[in-house]
Amino acid sequence: MKPEMLLERMWQQRATAIIRTRDHDVARDAMSAAIEGGFRFVEFTLHCPRPFELIESFAKQEGIVVGAGTVMQPDDARRAIEAGASFIVSPNLDEDVVGTAIEYGAVAMPGVRTPTEMVRAHRMGAAMQKLFPAPANGPAYIRAALGPLPFLRLVPTSGVTPENVVQYIAAGVYAVGFVAPLFPPEVLADRDYIEVGRLAREALAATHAVQRPDRPTGPDPFALAPSDAITA
Repeated sequence: MKPEMLLERMWQQRATAIIRTRDHDVARDAMSAAIEGGFRFVEFTLHCPRPFELIESFAKQEGIVVGAGTVMQPDDARRAIEAGASFIVSPNLDEDVVGTAIEYGAVAMPGVRTPTEMVRAHRMGAAMQKLFPAPANGPAYIRAALGPLPFLRLVPTSGVTPENVVQYIAAGVYAVGFVAPLFPPEVLADRDYIEVGRLAREALAATHAVQRPDRPTGPDPFALAPSDAITA
C-alpha cells in the first residue's frame, strides 16, 4: 500500500490493534478476533514468535493493513516489509530504521516523547510519530504539543484505553494504538477470543465517538521534496 493511501486510511480508521505475546498461536488467534471485532490496522511486535510469518499471513487478508512493532534494527525493518508490513513502528527514534522503512516504501512511525524528537522524526521523513510512552496527562500533553506543531501526526499507544480515547481524539491525535486494553494478559491466558472481539468493538466504538474533520489540518513549515529530507 502506498504511504499516502495508508495515511488516509489510518486517519479514517483511527486505531491499530497491537499485540505482544510469546505465543505464536495466541498472537494469530487473538488478532483474528480483533479483526472480527472491526480492526483493519494491526501490528505484530517482534516479541511475537515467528513475527514475519504472522505479518505475511495477515498481509494477505483483504482490507487488512499490517505493521511491525518494536523494530529496532534496519534489517528487521527490511524483513518485515518484505513479508508484507506497510508500516514500521519503533519504541525509539533511530535514523537507520526510519531510512530503511522509507527506502523500502513503508511508513515509518518511530517512538518520540519531546517536541524536539517529534519534529526531528518528521523531518527525517517519518510520516507518523509514535508518542511513547504516553504521559499520564496524555491528552493535555498532546494538545500543548500540537498547538505550535499542528503538522505532526502523533499516535499514542501505551496508556490509551476505551475510557480515555475520546480525550485523545479530541486533543488532535492522528490515530491511537490499543495494546493491553484490547489484549489483557488474563484474557490471552484463557484464550478467550470472544472477549477479545467484544473488547475490540468497545474500543472502536469509543474511538469513533468524536467527530473530527475529514482530513487533518495544519501547515507544514518543513514541507520538502523527499530528496531534501534529513537523513542524518
